[in-house]
Amino acid sequence: MTAMLEVQDLRQEFRLNPGLLDRISMKGGRLHLQDRIVSAVSGVSFSIAKREVLALVGESGCGKSTVAKAIARIYRPTAGNIRLDGQDIASLSQAELLPYRSKMQMIFQDPFASLDPRQKVRDIVAEPLRAQSGLASGEVAERVAALLAKVGLNTEHAGRYPHQFSGGQRQRIGIARALSVNPGLIIADEPVSALDVSVQAQILNLMMDLRDEFGLAYLFISHDLSVVHHIADRIGVMYLGFLVETAPRDRLFAMPRHPYTRALLSAAPSINPTRSRPEIELQGEVPSALALPSGCCFRTRCPYAWDRCAQERPALRDMGDGQSVACHLTDEPQRDMP
Repeated sequence: MTAMLEVQDLRQEFRLNPGLLDRISMKGGRLHLQDRIVSAVSGVSFSIAKREVLALVGESGCGKSTVAKAIARIYRPTAGNIRLDGQDIASLSQAELLPYRSKMQMIFQDPFASLDPRQKVRDIVAEPLRAQSGLASGEVAERVAALLAKVGLNTEHAGRYPHQFSGGQRQRIGIARALSVNPGLIIADEPVSALDVSVQAQILNLMMDLRDEFGLAYLFISHDLSVVHHIADRIGVMYLGFLVETAPRDRLFAMPRHPYTRALLSAAPSINPTRSRPEIELQGEVPSALALPSGCCFRTRCPYAWDRCAQERPALRDMGDGQSVACHLTDEPQRDMP
């Protein structure tokens, strides 16, 4: 399948601005000022085909939302390539990015904060159209009405303000806004986590219907494995800024290979007792992104870690059937997990 998005060795670092005393160090008998760098994303690579849904999952703070914002160029990546329809957009200026904005749009986590409270719905949905399409005002109005209908709203909603809607309705407005310029890729950053469970299902079903109708690809960010199981074609598991496993959805749930993936799945609730897994309890705390552990990023909490894990950082290794794992256990069958 043709790739809609290709991400290669994406890195995102943030420079902290601590107090003066926190920055002072002694080297060679002299005082030096040092910067503190947070490595939020460390060499992540993946691709998304047209009409495909790739979900990134992991604990809070693992870097999945940072990946989404770097791809959307809300952040300027520290390093790496982001190819959208073959064009590397990682280092483009904001002016150079403008033609590519219509190919990629974003749905945000908080439907209350992502809409301008001073704009009416018709203007919120029309704003990308006015910036990108060059349509006449009458055509814009027709397009806005059609988009609102597609997401389950009607024309009378167009004259209202965001505060007059529920959370689920606001997210529908955000989806209509994202669809307005006919993108091929939508980045959805935790789009249902702020909604009630019953509303979550409605929004997920809407997103799947829109994918089929418009041929959309999604990068779907979530911490909820039940949501991911419902919508994803493939899943990438992140830990501490690294991608530790990728696989087709059904294979990942049936045959997880990385110890962290197994721990995540064991903690997910299931209504089917025949599919429940023995819970794996991880020891210790997630290390600070200011001081990543040597070798494997997960070794400080992994019950199967040994000397090699501290000395060598594992790379994603192709295990066949679309599954890749970054774990030294794949090279050491005698040490593999039971």
